This record gives sequence, C-alpha cells and structure tokens, in this order.
Amino acid sequence: MPTLRKALKASAPSLAVERRLWAEGHDVVVGIDEVGRGAWAGPLTLGAAVVPKDRRVNKIRDSKMLTETEREAMFDRIATWCVAWSVGHASEEECDELGMSEAQRLAARRALDALGLPADRVLLDGNWDFVGEGTSELLVKGDAHCLSIAAASILAKVTRDRIMRAEAEHRPYWNFELNKGYPCPRHKVALQGMGPSAIHRRSWVFMDHLPWAGVPRLVAPAPLLPARRHQLVLL
Repeated sequence: MPTLRKALKASAPSLAVERRLWAEGHDVVVGIDEVGRGAWAGPLTLGAAVVPKDRRVNKIRDSKMLTETEREAMFDRIATWCVAWSVGHASEEECDELGMSEAQRLAARRALDALGLPADRVLLDGNWDFVGEGTSELLVKGDAHCLSIAAASILAKVTRDRIMRAEAEHRPYWNFELNKGYPCPRHKVALQGMGPSAIHRRSWVFMDHLPWAGVPRLVAPAPLLPARRHQLVLL
C-alpha cells in the first residue's frame, strides 16, 4: 500500500455514526456511495459496505481524494476486511430509459439485494434518500466523514473504473481507460469525430451538439410516481 500523502493524514473518516447506530441495536449498518452519475458513458455504479465493529483498515478515504493507484491498492484490503460488500449497477440503457433518479434507485436495490444481509440502517452520502425504505440516514459529505461510506466509495469507484478500462479495449477511440466515460476535451473531440459508442448515454444533452446525424438523442422519461416504482423489474 502506498504511503498516505501528508495532505490526507488529517482527513480520516470515522466510525462515529456506525457506533451510535450499533449502540441503538442496529447490527447491520450499510454504507452506500455511488459513482458514474455525471459520466456520459458507462454504467451508474453503487457500492455497499458493512464494516466490522472490532477491526480497522488504515488509509481509507473518500475515493475522490485518492489516486487511481491508491484506490486499486486499497480495494482488496477493503473487500477482505468488510463483513459484507457488494456493488449494484444500472446500465447506460437503463439510465436512458428510466432517468437518472430511477436508475440510482435501481442500482441501490441491486447492491442491497446482493449484499446477502438485511440492512437495519443505510447510510447515504448526500441529502437525497434514494433507498426510500425508512431505514436511511442522510449524511452530507458522508464519503469524507463516515468510514463505511468511504469504503463503499472505493469499492464502487474501482469496480466501475475496471469496467471502463475493459470497455476501452473494444472501443479505443473514446479513451475510456483515461476518462472513464466522464466529459473531458479528448472525449468531446472523439464524440465530434466518431459520434457516440454503444455505451454512451443517448438521452444526455451532449447528443444535441454532435454533427453525427445517424444516432438521435433519446428523450429521458419523467420521474416515476412513488406508486409505480414497485413495477421496476429488479434483475
């Protein structure tokens, strides 16, 4: 594991929230974080992590604070340390067909189902409850301050980055191994010259600015009403 950079040493996430919930009798506390919401291509990925009460892994930080090399070095350590962990994806087609809010709910449900443990409490980064089962606790900047969310952020980020690097082998023009599907100058130039790949999100506004006439922009649907969300088929 690389030596932790000096700038990160004072920014360690803690178990304060998890310990409070454990003391209240909630044994299975799940941290959840997402990656890929702002990307133009590839899946939306959510990580879920249940951390142990009596063992720690040093150097866990919010995935955005770590380099790709640091995240890769931490991945196996976190995966073997967790009591349970999982990732859930919503494909680029599902992001287009459902809209991003419903796609995030779908990926969260898949991650929780794959965990293999019933969640007593779910810790979410941000101020939006996309789990919606009455078990959520919202933590603004939770990925920086809450250990289980920070662990989930690394598991999600490394998993999705590996997917995008694998896609780059078959779709070399868009530099997915470097940009992971996010907008950047080289990605924009590739879209102008080549148009979208099969894993680009066709409902996003960048589609309106391409000279590529062969692929129309899809229109994202309006958010589903709560009464209809149960109709989603979870695979």
